[in-house]
Amino acid sequence: MSYSSYVLSNGLRIVHLPTDSPVSYCGYAINAGTRDEAENEFGLAHFVEHMLFKGTGKRKSWHILNRMENVGGELNAYTTKEETFVYSVFMEEHYNRAFELLTDLVFNSQFPMSEIEKEVDVILDEINSYKDSPSELIYDEFENFLFNGHTLGHNILGDETSLLSFNSESGKSFIRRYYVPSNMVFFSMGRKPLHKIIKMAESTLSELTFPEFTHERKAPDLIVPFTRREAQETHQTHVLIGGKAYDMYDPKRIPLFLLNNIIGGPGMNNRLNVSLREKNGLAYTVDSSITNYTDTGLAAIYFGTDPKNAKKASSLVYKELKKIREVKLTDNQLTAAKKQIVGQLSVSGDNKEGLFLGLGKSFLHYNRYDTLQEAITKIESITASQLLEVANEVFTEENLSTLIYE
Repeated sequence: MSYSSYVLSNGLRIVHLPTDSPVSYCGYAINAGTRDEAENEFGLAHFVEHMLFKGTGKRKSWHILNRMENVGGELNAYTTKEETFVYSVFMEEHYNRAFELLTDLVFNSQFPMSEIEKEVDVILDEINSYKDSPSELIYDEFENFLFNGHTLGHNILGDETSLLSFNSESGKSFIRRYYVPSNMVFFSMGRKPLHKIIKMAESTLSELTFPEFTHERKAPDLIVPFTRREAQETHQTHVLIGGKAYDMYDPKRIPLFLLNNIIGGPGMNNRLNVSLREKNGLAYTVDSSITNYTDTGLAAIYFGTDPKNAKKASSLVYKELKKIREVKLTDNQLTAAKKQIVGQLSVSGDNKEGLFLGLGKSFLHYNRYDTLQEAITKIESITASQLLEVANEVFTEENLSTLIYE
């Protein structure tokens, strides 16, 4: 499945993946997230994403809500630490409707104060709900300690003090700085021919003027490992062990992706699940994850366990990490690991919305999109020696930090 792309004169990149499905997708991927907030803007990127749906120069929130819903479509958005996605899923005959609406939201939002007051209450409720989930909260707190004051460590939702300070100008200021065509991608999947998408984009955006985009991100300072314990009113002890990993442009991120799958990926036969849950019955949930940012990365291992078992469970984690650093995979083990992850990628690739969002993110950061076969080829080329090298760079005890909720 091959994609096509085009760049408008204003710098907007357009990428389209043709499919034969009657369901189409399109959206804007903006290269702006939590890490791009100023000191007094904690939570503003996520707040702006919410407020995009609350009124434009020609629509009120009710009209926005119903524009795609009335034809059976969906309108969605989400914010990460480095991106904001705004997109729609709909029947192919409503493509023009979706494009026009999304473009109105992204380039013409007004941030009415009456809607701001209501939406701040919604986000505050979201924050309180989030605090009730220590297995999620621990990840954000961990990154905040690891990145030590850098905006990459900021919680995406923000806090009450900053949210209550936002007004219409706060949102518009963020939009002016980052919602610029040269800092975003319009990504699409469906039957619509690329030349018709380009024609729509040119006719809609050609008369709009935008400031020159000049923002440069500052990488985090040297990361100093830590061990921290926090008292929490929870039945379980929650533990997160992790450290610095590779950024999204480092070739070693691909062997690390495979290694993470072996250690604590989604398969029930991953090493941590077998050790902590199957053999010792110490944890219901244990997993590992890799996050690649544009200029750094994070490897994290999480488990929740009964307080009396926390020390033993931690010891077993370190035992498995020591083994992965010191014992080279056999040919059979490496082949099995590759076969498993290729199967997982193939299954996940059958999720059309996930495929679509992957297209947008990949083109936003790499200006290209790897097909499933291209991804498989990269995985097939990984050697056992590469995995050993990566393990000894990422999963050493000197590189790892620990946060414990108890």
